[in-house]
Amino acid sequence: MLSSCEKELDFHYHEVEPQLVIEANLTQEGTTVLLTETTPMDEAMNTTPVTDATVTLIDVTDGSTCTLPLRGDGTFGDNTAGITGHDYRMEVVRGDRKYSSVCTMRQPTEITALEFEWIKMPYDYVAVLQVSLTDPDSADDCYWIRLLRNGEPYIWTATGDIHAVDGIINQIIMTSRKDTDEEDEDRILLDGDTVTVIVSPVSHDMLDYLVALESDSNGPCLWEGDFCLGYFLASPAATATIVYRPDEMKEYK
Repeated sequence: MLSSCEKELDFHYHEVEPQLVIEANLTQEGTTVLLTETTPMDEAMNTTPVTDATVTLIDVTDGSTCTLPLRGDGTFGDNTAGITGHDYRMEVVRGDRKYSSVCTMRQPTEITALEFEWIKMPYDYVAVLQVSLTDPDSADDCYWIRLLRNGEPYIWTATGDIHAVDGIINQIIMTSRKDTDEEDEDRILLDGDTVTVIVSPVSHDMLDYLVALESDSNGPCLWEGDFCLGYFLASPAATATIVYRPDEMKEYK
């Protein structure tokens, strides 16, 4: 005799203490550090800003030290700018916990061209953005390319210089479908939207971190001391803007 039974599966997620997330950026224009805490799975996905910390930027190369003031909503920073080739240490102290990370200010890149084109896919035409940027003579350079849509985070990708030709990297980024009714809301581009491109040279460890983040896997820990999440990036950011005009775009060949 064959029989079967039904049993309700009861998944219990162990509560984990909220973890500190540090997103620290040092550019040619200034320093910004965002401190937040992770959110439990059974709570609304709202970020929790952290303000009870001391954040210090140390120029290891020349020995100068700067304590970054709190600007509000977990953001610390000032107009202290990075110098290419200098090593920097970011230190965060919260209670009896200490976190530190070291990064070298990398060589700058320049965005030389931005162009939207259509590419034919089996399901629809898709708008691709070609980003052209300069690549230094050094080998194994890596880049983090972020796109903002009307000033808000849109999509991002990371790449290396393996396909650089004559000192130029041409990176193709897929964006919105032509049939916007069939596109996800977080991918849609509309006529007149402004797309801002930010390119930051990054280390191999940072590239590995980004690749892991994109694939929802475990990447390298970029901080020493007590455990935390996040990164410290010392990198000159190149920025350029383009307006999305779908009726004026040609097909990518």
